[in-house]
Amino acid sequence: MKNKKLSHIAFAIAGILCTSNVWTQTAIKPVYANQVSVYTTAERNNRQMVEAKNSLSPGSLERNTVTILIDPNHQFEEWIGFGGAITDAAAETLAKLPKEKQDEIMTAYFDPQKGIGYNMIRTNMNSCDFSSDTYDYVKENDIKLESFDIAHDRKYKLPFIKQAQEIIGDNMKFYFSPWSPPAWMKTNNNMLYGGYLKKEHYQTWANYFIKFIQAYEAENIPVWGLTVQNEPMSIQIWESCLYLPKQEQEFLKKYLGPTLWKNDMKNKKVIVYDHNRDFGYHYVSDMLNDPETAKYIWGVGLHWYDGGMYENNICLNRAFPNIKMGFTEGCVEGYDPNRLQSIAIGERYATNILNDMNSGFVFWTDWNIVLDEFGGPNHVKNVCFAPIHGITKTGEVVYTYAYSYIGHFSKFIRPGARRLNAVSNSRDLQTTSFINTDGHIAVVILNTTGRMIPYTLYIEGKTMEMESPAHSIMTCIL
Repeated sequence: MKNKKLSHIAFAIAGILCTSNVWTQTAIKPVYANQVSVYTTAERNNRQMVEAKNSLSPGSLERNTVTILIDPNHQFEEWIGFGGAITDAAAETLAKLPKEKQDEIMTAYFDPQKGIGYNMIRTNMNSCDFSSDTYDYVKENDIKLESFDIAHDRKYKLPFIKQAQEIIGDNMKFYFSPWSPPAWMKTNNNMLYGGYLKKEHYQTWANYFIKFIQAYEAENIPVWGLTVQNEPMSIQIWESCLYLPKQEQEFLKKYLGPTLWKNDMKNKKVIVYDHNRDFGYHYVSDMLNDPETAKYIWGVGLHWYDGGMYENNICLNRAFPNIKMGFTEGCVEGYDPNRLQSIAIGERYATNILNDMNSGFVFWTDWNIVLDEFGGPNHVKNVCFAPIHGITKTGEVVYTYAYSYIGHFSKFIRPGARRLNAVSNSRDLQTTSFINTDGHIAVVILNTTGRMIPYTLYIEGKTMEMESPAHSIMTCIL
């Protein structure tokens, strides 16, 4: 209930963003017709996306009718894409499934027609909690990094990434995040349990990023971007490394940023923070207000493990409109096989995606793309849900509502789309809308209540009468 309460706060302030950061380039011209395709996933349909037809007709706004208004005359930030993380756990799980099931999952995620059209991939540099073991890429105390070798990744991760790349094509956006430097670079001499990067290894660690980028690009995987550190404010029982805001600023400003530029990697998208929304503005404000640091920063990465403080996104977007915001990680924690078909999992995803998009985000990447029947593998038993689970003992593939609900956004809101003002006058119907590069408009409507809600869709003097089923998500293509 906490997430729903916070989403209502976001609903109340979402209109603030409607007046800021309007796209200044030539607007995409709408080409919508009266015929509308409507796709619905509801609890009553058992996770099936059902297609139907409806139509727009001349109409007017009425005060006492639940109405969703779409205004294509105001266009905002450009959308980059959706995706998920190919971790060690995801790659190992996929490899344990029969070949036909592997192909099914690849199609389900990355094919824009038969699947939900992911075009973004995140992965871990060195091990993370969703690895079967703790590892890095160099020998102990090798300050020159002469032993650097990504052989560990060639067994599972690289084959998975390359399969996805083959389906996505040139539009793939691949980025990586470190959970921890090698133990010998840290103050606690352990990749786990927090600790800080030793000052004498700031440059060594910056060079490590370069080595990783070069190694992956030698595998013909272009690196689009990177985050400086996953969750820099948390001491975890798994791989973690602490940076106070000033420490991450110093590392980026004096070491990582200059090192990337000196190695002809100025085009790599550097994403700072990579942690929860609640402390995002606090963490990055000094960095972004310092031109010598800000010049290295492309964007801010945010997670959802704060219960939904979307209003902080809006403040950040208004203060720094030239800095991109993106969702870099989120999952439903506490894996329980009895909850695999809970619609609440899908609703958590949709509520977060919808509010993040309305806050000005330009990409959204889920956590593990696929996990096994135990919510792992995970070497510290931090098991979680994924949108798809592979039952490695039987070869079965299980889709959760998360997969379906994500698809209502990712399949229909494509890279290059621009956000429109979409405004609901009911707290019980949440909405967002984007215009794709072909001029077609996608409108997503989320109903997390236990009742059917009649409503009117209104756009430029035309209306369409609709019904939102209890516990459902709808995407209308105009």
